[in-house]
Amino acid sequence: MNKSKVFLLGFGSQTRNFRLYYDGKHFVGEKRFESIHDLVTDGLITLYIETKAAEYIAKMTINPIYEHIGYTTLNREPAYQKHMPVPKETLDEKDSTGQDGVSEKRLTSLVRRATLKENEQIPKYEKVHNFKVHTFRGPHWCEYCANFMWGLIAQGVRCADCGLNVHKQCSKMVPNDCKPDLKHVKKVYSCDLTTLVKAHITKRPMVVDMCIREIESRGLNSEGLYRVSGFSDLIEDVKMAFDRDGEKADISVNMYEDINIITGALKLYFRDLPIPLITYDAYPKFIESAKIMDPDEQLETLHEALKLLPPAHCETLRYLMAHLKRVTLHEKENLMNAENLGIVFGPTLMRSPELDAMAALNDIRYQRLVVELLIKNEDILF
Repeated sequence: MNKSKVFLLGFGSQTRNFRLYYDGKHFVGEKRFESIHDLVTDGLITLYIETKAAEYIAKMTINPIYEHIGYTTLNREPAYQKHMPVPKETLDEKDSTGQDGVSEKRLTSLVRRATLKENEQIPKYEKVHNFKVHTFRGPHWCEYCANFMWGLIAQGVRCADCGLNVHKQCSKMVPNDCKPDLKHVKKVYSCDLTTLVKAHITKRPMVVDMCIREIESRGLNSEGLYRVSGFSDLIEDVKMAFDRDGEKADISVNMYEDINIITGALKLYFRDLPIPLITYDAYPKFIESAKIMDPDEQLETLHEALKLLPPAHCETLRYLMAHLKRVTLHEKENLMNAENLGIVFGPTLMRSPELDAMAALNDIRYQRLVVELLIKNEDILF
């Protein structure tokens, strides 16, 4: 059982009460201190700032600079620009003139992020920031309101995907426009789907594109395609190759002769997603559609369910269903029809948000039916 005690800290005319819990460290709220000395230091800094600048702090997020010039990332280029492929026209122009055709106007780091335009080819998928409480070493400024972040530890929050640094109170105001940086996104499997496609500037995860291309080039006639399991150790090798090399991973026939290794790697990718391809929020609507008996009403409900998916999820599902439809066209050779594929991919693409194991078990037949319906009506629904 944790011991606790009340600690009084006075500054000027103010006195603060802190209830401290001791479990080897001292902590107040989200801030965790190695010693009472650090806690007192942080408390005095906070009290000084809040006493001397209370009126200013209250106005910080009321009229932030975002409303005027856009919030910024200080002293670094936007992640999307660093990894942006150079359009062919730009390369041609650069080759012919010996210099950039259109020289970028030199802007201060404070407004650069707000004024640079995104490449038209980059999918504009909305993504929320993945903020975590962070301790900054040395002076730091909030990249939303451009004000100083004070305190000794846990002065603000940092987005784990793009590195944006802001006050905790400012994080509630930041738009859902996270542009993940590859230096923060260090893996492919088990990574949020939208985060991955934004980090790599693609419409769909490269795992999905590469595996499907490989399967369609040499595996559509393989008996039991997707139903037959590949050797698990080799599937794990493919996973590690994608995590290590990204789009440079070699999954060719020279490396993996058995096509079931590639199908297994694709299914593993979908199983490992932290948020399933058919998201928890959209799940109930999809299950509802599978329970409807009238075909027209069923398709209408399924269409409504698709609208609930995030754009990156919907695009990936569309691409996958078109592929599975092509698999069924080779049913005579591979023995895989829409019903068989539904049995394989139902639990792979959908996970019940229900904690009740029995309720989740009862949904399996509807999960199978959802995927079967998506395959059979792929041309109508998408």
